[in-house]
Amino acid sequence: MEIIKQALKNNQTTLSEFDSKRVLTEYKIPVTREIVAKDVNELKQAVEKIGFPLVLKGSSAEIAHKTEKGLIKIDIRTLEEATAAFEEITAKMGDDKGGVLVQEMIKGQRELVVGLTRDPQFGPCVMFGLGGIFTEILKDVAFRVAPLTRKDAMDIMDDFKSKKILDAVRGMEAVDREILADILIAVGQIGLDHEEIQEIDINPLKILNGKPVAVDALVVLKA
Repeated sequence: MEIIKQALKNNQTTLSEFDSKRVLTEYKIPVTREIVAKDVNELKQAVEKIGFPLVLKGSSAEIAHKTEKGLIKIDIRTLEEATAAFEEITAKMGDDKGGVLVQEMIKGQRELVVGLTRDPQFGPCVMFGLGGIFTEILKDVAFRVAPLTRKDAMDIMDDFKSKKILDAVRGMEAVDREILADILIAVGQIGLDHEEIQEIDINPLKILNGKPVAVDALVVLKA
């Protein structure tokens, strides 16, 4: 894949969020609509195409922890807010050559995590569980060795403690398990197809109207 080849040529150890999602898109994994803007004119064009509400994020292969660095602004509803957020983020990024990711805001209340880790013994393993801030706090996740069959993908959904989050709850419809299974199988296939990829982290995978959408993603390459 050209994105990965170029990253390795540039001695990158990670892909930017935007490029990470381009990899996911190649495998038909649903991601947020987003555009990288490098100046105010590109910002305005992105706003016109995507519409409000928006999320703005610093986007670069060098940035792994955007929240801690103050490089994320959410629930932006006017062009004035977007411009101010853009200027603040670019100022904090300094000389970084990346841009600002202009992204549709997904309001799903349920957050999951899907990932891939390359185990020295078993090879690429797919991880699935509770996402958002709870991933590190509760560590409620399950694993399967790639490649995943559809049965594997369905079974892993029942292997984490918070599995009821996938059911219809508090007026929210049940998660579309078929689409979720497609995502899990695809992540495993990415690991099998690209030995250069060490890890994939899709967190959060938000649920919008029952359908999962990758809101943030990081692809880590072998050093």
